[in-house]
Amino acid sequence: MQLPEIIDDALLRSWRHEFHRHPETAFEEHRTSARVAEILRAAGLEVTTGLAETGVIAVLDGNKGPGQTIGLRADMDALDVTESNAVAHCSHIPGKMHACGHDGHTTMLLGAACQLARQPDFAGRVVFVFQPAEENEGGGRRMVEDGLFEQFPMDAIYGLHNWPGLALGEAAVHEDAVMAAFDVFTLTLSGHGCHAAMPHLGKDTILAACQLVTQLQGLISRETPAHKTAILSVTQFHAGDAFNVMPEHVELRGTLRCFDPELRAHLQQRFQQAVEATASFHGLKVNFDYQPRYPATLNALGHAERCASVLEQLPGMRKVHRDLPPSMASEDFAYLLQECPGAYIWLGNGEDSASLHNPYYDFNDAAIPLGVSYWTSLIRRLLAATCP
Repeated sequence: MQLPEIIDDALLRSWRHEFHRHPETAFEEHRTSARVAEILRAAGLEVTTGLAETGVIAVLDGNKGPGQTIGLRADMDALDVTESNAVAHCSHIPGKMHACGHDGHTTMLLGAACQLARQPDFAGRVVFVFQPAEENEGGGRRMVEDGLFEQFPMDAIYGLHNWPGLALGEAAVHEDAVMAAFDVFTLTLSGHGCHAAMPHLGKDTILAACQLVTQLQGLISRETPAHKTAILSVTQFHAGDAFNVMPEHVELRGTLRCFDPELRAHLQQRFQQAVEATASFHGLKVNFDYQPRYPATLNALGHAERCASVLEQLPGMRKVHRDLPPSMASEDFAYLLQECPGAYIWLGNGEDSASLHNPYYDFNDAAIPLGVSYWTSLIRRLLAATCP
């Protein structure tokens, strides 16, 4: 493959549309990672594949001598969502689509890598990290476990996410918390089924489960300090098959999210106590599976300030928000920030954009040049040559 002389907006848009047409979910990004590696090699970068199964890493040394090593990360995976858009670049894979904009994230980082490779006028090294499996499966954790920072030591690492509802040409930078920690739970209450006309002959799992759904909210309203934030959501309730049968089993599933590690541990402990107490009161058995998932995404203050400063000077950037509340959604870039300081920013996808994970969502192509410019400007700011 040979890249054209100019990496223009039309080429970048064509890459984004190609990724959008061929969405691949967690650890199945084989076509995507192969295409990413092909473009990076054509740009003359040193490429490593296979980290966390389908991850791609590219390394570029500046031509101004030694300096720090900065990591830039983009996620590549899609979601198990059926696309409802009727655009020409609509998903070709039934039941899968890029409903979170990772196709755009990948394209922006590819564009920046190609531009920096053609003009590496900085001192130090850039590590471009193309990560699989951000959606629920912890690809960031896998990259850390597979030795990302041992194989590619970095002084700092940065990430971004497009943000629907935030106008094109705007961005948001947080001094500390950006995204919440994310845990999931599955609990099964087991009793004794019976005829619905004779509930006294059984052990009512439905009644116990309904009480539990409402009582658990007391962990948020009465045990979470008012100045801290937490959300407990029961998102699935599975029970019964007939009008006249009291079911023997009820299964509940959902998530718990917060920012503070101590509060997270406290809520997990109290959650289990509440489940066991309710089950005991109703004479039921309980199987409780609570799984801590992503930690909170926390920016390092100095790094966040550097990102904001670069964004504020970008051509086309109209406003950089520093006071937006963090999101209760989660992001496995948190695992990378636990190992290496850095920051994670939001880039506006448009005020009228469909929300993330929506079947009508589509990444805004007009944001691609701004993202590329942000990445290249950030590198040239952080790795400014100290010698003539």
